Amino acid sequence: MNWDRILGNWEQLKGIVRQRWGRLTADYAGVVAGKRQHRLGKIQSAQGITTEADEKRLAEWLAREHKVDPIHK
Repeated sequence: MNWDRILGNWEQLKGIVRQRWGRLTADYAGVVAGKRQHRLGKIQSAQGITTEADEKRLAEWLAREHKVDPIHK
Protein backbone atom coordinates (compact mmCIF):
# COMPACT_ATOMS: atom_id res chain seq x y z
CA MET A 1 0.00 0.00 0.00
CA ASN A 2 1.52 3.31 -0.99
CA TRP A 3 1.38 6.54 0.96
CA ASP A 4 -1.03 8.28 -1.46
CA ARG A 5 -3.63 5.58 -0.83
CA ILE A 6 -3.29 6.01 2.93
CA LEU A 7 -3.68 9.77 2.57
CA GLY A 8 -6.73 9.18 0.39
CA ASN A 9 -8.35 7.11 3.12
CA TRP A 10 -7.57 9.88 5.61
CA GLU A 11 -9.16 12.49 3.30
CA GLN A 12 -12.28 10.33 3.04
CA LEU A 13 -12.56 10.18 6.81
CA LYS A 14 -12.07 13.94 7.14
CA GLY A 15 -14.74 14.52 4.50
CA ILE A 16 -17.25 12.33 6.30
CA VAL A 17 -16.57 14.07 9.61
CA ARG A 18 -16.88 17.47 7.93
CA GLN A 19 -20.24 16.48 6.41
CA ARG A 20 -21.63 15.26 9.71
CA TRP A 21 -20.40 18.32 11.58
CA GLY A 22 -22.03 20.53 8.93
CA ARG A 23 -25.34 18.71 9.34
CA LEU A 24 -25.12 19.00 13.13
CA THR A 25 -24.48 22.74 13.02
CA ALA A 26 -26.74 23.41 9.99
CA ASP A 27 -23.71 24.63 8.03
CA TYR A 28 -24.66 23.45 4.56
CA ALA A 29 -21.55 24.92 2.95
CA GLY A 30 -19.57 22.65 5.27
CA VAL A 31 -21.60 19.65 4.14
CA VAL A 32 -20.83 20.41 0.49
CA ALA A 33 -17.15 20.94 1.26
CA GLY A 34 -17.12 17.65 3.12
CA LYS A 35 -18.65 15.82 0.17
CA ARG A 36 -16.00 17.28 -2.15
CA GLN A 37 -13.22 16.29 0.25
CA HIS A 38 -14.66 12.78 0.53
CA ARG A 39 -14.78 12.40 -3.27
CA LEU A 40 -11.19 13.57 -3.60
CA GLY A 41 -10.15 11.07 -0.95
CA LYS A 42 -11.92 8.27 -2.79
CA ILE A 43 -10.14 9.12 -6.03
CA GLN A 44 -6.80 9.37 -4.26
CA SER A 45 -7.14 6.09 -2.39
CA ALA A 46 -8.42 4.19 -5.43
CA GLN A 47 -5.79 5.40 -7.86
CA GLY A 48 -2.91 6.30 -5.57
CA ILE A 49 -2.33 9.74 -7.11
CA THR A 50 -1.31 13.00 -5.48
CA THR A 51 -3.76 15.57 -4.21
CA GLU A 52 -2.77 18.15 -6.85
CA ALA A 53 -3.48 15.71 -9.67
CA ASP A 54 -6.67 14.77 -7.87
CA GLU A 55 -7.90 18.37 -7.79
CA LYS A 56 -7.04 18.82 -11.46
CA ARG A 57 -8.95 15.67 -12.48
CA LEU A 58 -12.01 16.67 -10.46
CA ALA A 59 -12.01 20.18 -11.96
CA GLU A 60 -11.74 18.74 -15.49
CA TRP A 61 -14.57 16.32 -14.82
CA LEU A 62 -16.80 19.07 -13.40
CA ALA A 63 -16.06 21.28 -16.43
CA ARG A 64 -17.02 18.45 -18.79
CA GLU A 65 -20.23 17.75 -16.87
CA HIS A 66 -21.30 21.39 -16.98
CA LYS A 67 -20.79 21.48 -20.74
CA VAL A 68 -22.97 18.39 -21.18
CA ASP A 69 -25.70 19.40 -18.72
CA PRO A 70 -27.55 22.49 -20.03
CA ILE A 71 -29.32 23.09 -16.71
CA HIS A 72 -26.09 23.91 -14.83
CA LYS A 73 -24.60 26.39 -17.29
